[in-house]
Amino acid sequence: MPTPAQLTGQDASALTPINSRPNAPCLHQAILADFAALQQAASQAGFTLMIASGYRSFARQLAIWNGKFSGEKPVLDAESRPLDVSSLSEEARVKAILRWSALPGASRHHWGTDLDVYDKRALGPDQTLALTPPEYDDGPQAAFSQWLKVHASKWGFFLPYAEDKGGVAREPWHISHIATSHTLLSAFDQDMLAIAIDSAPICGKDTILGQLDWIYSTYVTNLCEVEQWNG
Repeated sequence: MPTPAQLTGQDASALTPINSRPNAPCLHQAILADFAALQQAASQAGFTLMIASGYRSFARQLAIWNGKFSGEKPVLDAESRPLDVSSLSEEARVKAILRWSALPGASRHHWGTDLDVYDKRALGPDQTLALTPPEYDDGPQAAFSQWLKVHASKWGFFLPYAEDKGGVAREPWHISHIATSHTLLSAFDQDMLAIAIDSAPICGKDTILGQLDWIYSTYVTNLCEVEQWNG
C-alpha cells in the first residue's frame, strides 16, 4: 500500500532511474517494462520517444507553484499566452495556475507513473521543446502525437488530459501508466492533499484550502477516459 508521503511526492522510494546517466528521469518500478516497450514501438514507427519530465517531487512542484503565484515564472492562459498575475485576485491566480500546473501534493508526476514525452527526432538542431498544444497539433510533434493517441494504450498508457474537460488544459504530451496510476489514484484522497498543503510554505494557502473540494474534483479526478485497454 503506497504511503501518503509517496502519494504526495515526498518519498521517492518506489521509483527507479531509467538509466545510469546523471539526472536520468525516475519512473515507478512497476511501469519500467511497459515504458521500454512503448519506446521500442515508437522507434520502430520512426520516432525517438524521449521523456521531457518524469517524476517531480513535492519540493520541485512547490517551487514551480510559488514561482508562478509570485509572478517570477510565466503563467499562461488557455491559449498559451502569458498572463499578468499581478492584476489577478488570489482566487483567479490559483485557477490560472491550475490550468497548466498541479498543486504540490496533487501532481500525477509525483507518482512516477506519468511523464511528458516528445519525439527527439522531430526537433531541429536549434529547436527547443515548449510543450504547448500547437507543437503537437500541427507543429513538429504532430506526427508523433497522432501515433501516441492511437498506440499508447497497446503498451498500457493513456493520455489523461487528451481533451480539455474544464480542469487541466489539454496536454497531448502527457501520458500515464493506466494500471499503476489507477491504483495510486484510488489510494490518494483529499485529506492527504489538505495535510500536505497545510504543512507547506505555499503561496495562496488559505485560498487553496478554502476551495479544496472544488480543486480536487476539477483538477485531480477529472480525467479523460481510458480507451482500448484490456488490462
